[in-house]
Amino acid sequence: MEKPKLIIFASGTKEGGGSGFESLVKSAKEGILNADITAVVSSCARGGVYEKANRLGVKFIYFPGPYTAENYQKIFKDSGADYAALSGWLKLVKGLDPAKTINIHPGPLPKFGGPGMYGHYVHEAVMIAYKKREVTHSAVTMHFVTEEYDEGPIFFRYQVEILPEDTTETLAKRVNEAEHKYQPIITNLVVSGQISWNGKDPKTLKVPPNYEFL
Repeated sequence: MEKPKLIIFASGTKEGGGSGFESLVKSAKEGILNADITAVVSSCARGGVYEKANRLGVKFIYFPGPYTAENYQKIFKDSGADYAALSGWLKLVKGLDPAKTINIHPGPLPKFGGPGMYGHYVHEAVMIAYKKREVTHSAVTMHFVTEEYDEGPIFFRYQVEILPEDTTETLAKRVNEAEHKYQPIITNLVVSGQISWNGKDPKTLKVPPNYEFL
């Protein structure tokens, strides 16, 4: 049976960027993620994603914008993909099927999401809330993607305890480790159809029986 095809969007604006993309590719090769990764898209012409794509043998697509629905749709169609996974993609997505597009977020949603809330900004905000005794945990969150930042139906939550000695950097490291562990597993449930929704009504969200991550 032909495997579902997956395109990954990963901005990777820094030298070490693209670690989530790399984790997905390795998991696909190991059989944890039962998908063929057709390409990776980056808004940075060089950097971590470019380097990792070349090393892993994955087609690299440079996407400098404009970030219109037409351009997203062309990239997706030309890649032959069935699904799109955002993994550190910082631009607003337009025009892709919300039932076939997913994102991973390094913090608890909806409180720590929205425009400008990505990467270290999320971890900083979580640590400030922790010091005010407003939260005890951060989280890894995965959701379907609509045309509003971090607003699609959530289908995965994994809490990461905040330790008294934590800094923004140490918390970020543990959240990132959890992302790499669970992102391929949960992405596989999406591309295999075990997690789904109709792209319109959040109440249509379906997850496997005895699913523990919501």
